[in-house]
Amino acid sequence: MFIERPNTEEDTIFVQIASYRDPQLVPTLDDLFEKADYPDSLRVTIAWQTSEEDTWDNLDKYLTDKRVNIIKISYQEAEGVCWARNLVQQHYNGERFTLQLDSHHRFVEGWDVILITMLESLQEQGVKKPLLTSYIPSFDPDNDPESRVQEPWKMDFDRFTPEGVVFFLPSTIEQSKSLTLPVLARFYSAHFAFTIGEFSKEVQHDPSFYFHGEEISIAVRAYTHGYDLYHPHKIVAWHEYTRKGRTKHWDDREAWSTANQHTHKRVKQLLGVDGEGFTNDFGIYGLGTDRTLSDYEKFAGIRFKDRGVQQHTLDHKLAPNPEVKDYENSFYSVFEHCIDIHKTSLPEKDYEFLVVAFLDENGADLYRKDADREELKGVLSSKGEWVNIWRKYNGPLPSKWLVWPYSTSKGWCDRIEGKL
Repeated sequence: MFIERPNTEEDTIFVQIASYRDPQLVPTLDDLFEKADYPDSLRVTIAWQTSEEDTWDNLDKYLTDKRVNIIKISYQEAEGVCWARNLVQQHYNGERFTLQLDSHHRFVEGWDVILITMLESLQEQGVKKPLLTSYIPSFDPDNDPESRVQEPWKMDFDRFTPEGVVFFLPSTIEQSKSLTLPVLARFYSAHFAFTIGEFSKEVQHDPSFYFHGEEISIAVRAYTHGYDLYHPHKIVAWHEYTRKGRTKHWDDREAWSTANQHTHKRVKQLLGVDGEGFTNDFGIYGLGTDRTLSDYEKFAGIRFKDRGVQQHTLDHKLAPNPEVKDYENSFYSVFEHCIDIHKTSLPEKDYEFLVVAFLDENGADLYRKDADREELKGVLSSKGEWVNIWRKYNGPLPSKWLVWPYSTSKGWCDRIEGKL
């Protein structure tokens, strides 16, 4: 049962924030302290990746605040979000709880007591190491507070990317108002995670990771270290997802894709994606020993070696997945990909359709679903310089994609292909 309780002086919270040239950092800090019932119990460490050009990115008001520890980093020396998160985690100093955030949030009144109460309610139910995490509801700083979504969200399986990383999407927690406790979760969100303080040492971010792959790797590592993941059943905070028009790390770093490819390789090695040979050189950034990778797969309904997913997970039903008689044959291989084509590659005005296919390494079709005139009208009229064509299918991992336009006036046009 969810029971409100008072905070105490011992309920310190180690708040972790990695911020990259973000004009929302100061408003986030202001709201974090203003909405906390016990702001003096917060111990905030910020990896402040900044530029002298960003006059709005100014932390002067917090430079002498004893509750705030600022690690100032020139944006040119920044190595990516996982590197920054790991840097912050080295400043954990025995606080009872920890909260990891991004630098663009807003909070409900009393968010600190709400989170502690949720966590302790789960511990009273016998959960030794609960971890509250989610893709929390969205807000738009340009239309705040009117834009704030007023329903708590969970994380659903979306797809395996071509590189083998599991992607998630948020969705509403059904009948949340009738719930008295958080709901079990398969996945981890790096922009909102609250748990016992020791997590900051036990499951640190791998600084060699760049971006894509951090969340599924932390989810599995947390689970194998004995943490049980939960989505909050009440709104605790809001997150800005788009950061439209604002500089990201990959905007400033030309070689970011190489770093990201390294991460994809490490994720495959850590989780055995596509049967990738396991390597034990992860050290403290490897899996735990409280549970196995297989335990996580049975719980979550995901099998990494062949990118398999159980129907219970595809249907976005809550964890854990139920036991099935024929476990080995209960997984579907789901492949979903966004084909990106520059609009200059599609210059004609009278296309009748586009052949859209996934091919194996020998060029044979594995899957084909053409884009008809209706779909073409939508994708060609989209804003920006790129055409985005989404396709999903169940089957073997493709080697490349094919788009082959057919025009009324010119017939078959040049084939457009890309490797996966």
